[in-house]
Amino acid sequence: MLEQPPVFGAELRRSRIAAGLTLTEFAASVHYSKGQVSKVETGRKKPSVEFARLCDAALGTGGALTALVPADGLPLVPPEPGDKAGAEMRRRRLPKGTVPDTDRVPPNRRQVMAVGAATVLGLGPAAGSARAVEAPSAVDADSGPVASCRALFDQYRHLGQVTAPGVLLPALAEQTRSFRDLADRSGPRTKAALLNLTSRYAEFAGWMAQEAGDDAAALRWTEHAVELADAAGDHDLAAYSLVRRGLISYYQGDAADAIALADSARSSRLPARVRGLATQQLAQGHALAGNHSTCLRHLDRARELLAADRPDPALPVLGASHLPDPITVITGWCLVDLGRPREAAALLDKACAALPPQALRTQARYGVRRALAHTLAGEVEQACSVVRPLLPAAWSSDSATIRLDLRRLARALGRFRAVPAVAEVSPAITAALHSHTG
Repeated sequence: MLEQPPVFGAELRRSRIAAGLTLTEFAASVHYSKGQVSKVETGRKKPSVEFARLCDAALGTGGALTALVPADGLPLVPPEPGDKAGAEMRRRRLPKGTVPDTDRVPPNRRQVMAVGAATVLGLGPAAGSARAVEAPSAVDADSGPVASCRALFDQYRHLGQVTAPGVLLPALAEQTRSFRDLADRSGPRTKAALLNLTSRYAEFAGWMAQEAGDDAAALRWTEHAVELADAAGDHDLAAYSLVRRGLISYYQGDAADAIALADSARSSRLPARVRGLATQQLAQGHALAGNHSTCLRHLDRARELLAADRPDPALPVLGASHLPDPITVITGWCLVDLGRPREAAALLDKACAALPPQALRTQARYGVRRALAHTLAGEVEQACSVVRPLLPAAWSSDSATIRLDLRRLARALGRFRAVPAVAEVSPAITAALHSHTG
């Protein structure tokens, strides 16, 4: 007979007894009731991945228990038919010169109003129009078009903090076309500079597409960004695109793919920032896999690399631009995945207090995870006080990735329905989760 795979409940009970913990002691350590743990051990209740991570951390089983639980979350978009785990989709290339068609549907009234808001911010009356820039036949690389392209990017990145990604994408798509067309009609030096800057527009459009919940479009935009950068002679963005793909795999719960992709972007020939972001993403993948010491070791290395970065002021910085201390924030983030919520909450409390007040999307992203950490640590009232003021920003950002943690938070709080603070905040969380999706 074939050997049967280990059953989670039986393996949990064996590990708990081996650790010398009674059911009551263990239940208290993971902030679940004795009855809930008993039901899991006897097979009467299915464990969640969240619960398994807490068990691994409490028992020192290094991710072995988490590996026995199927992922309880869905990817942002399902893989295409016949596309096992989306692996082929993640490596698909566009025909050279193709612009992703994520904006084939005409913008609705809400999107038009948002592009109008871009005008108020200084993006110009045609920020969403192909006629945004009149191109001379040849201009110097230090003259107006390049400077305008750079300044506009900062405005778009700011707008991305305060509006929904689906609203911003049509304007980003048209601006990418505008500057690419301008580059084609410019002299060699200006062309290279514009193509390089335009590649950052395409990369940012990829992030906004992921935030809108369209992983396939995100990957197409990222590939287009690589093509533009290659045409400009910048071949480092190809390595950074692996980090972006690894982040998509991370959010889809595929730790192995996230680790493999990030590890492929750490060549010593690459700039310190690309290697630092790749190492940070590698740490997040190992956290998802339950590898505590490996995760922390990579975070330490990422901190060293990012500190050594000497950014080019002519180009927008790659990765997050609103985190004063990114590695502290990401360490707290990873500790939640590692089932160490009390440590995570302490770090995130400190890091979130330093976030810029105007960075609403960033505040919602890390604040929701901070609330999740407090909930998993049994500090339920503190979690409710943390998340309550963030819900308007979580709603307005309409972010698929923020909603993933908000769903986790809703499930975790659901175990404490009798707590008045939970009863008060739960309807608002539900509204934030469903108001955009109907």
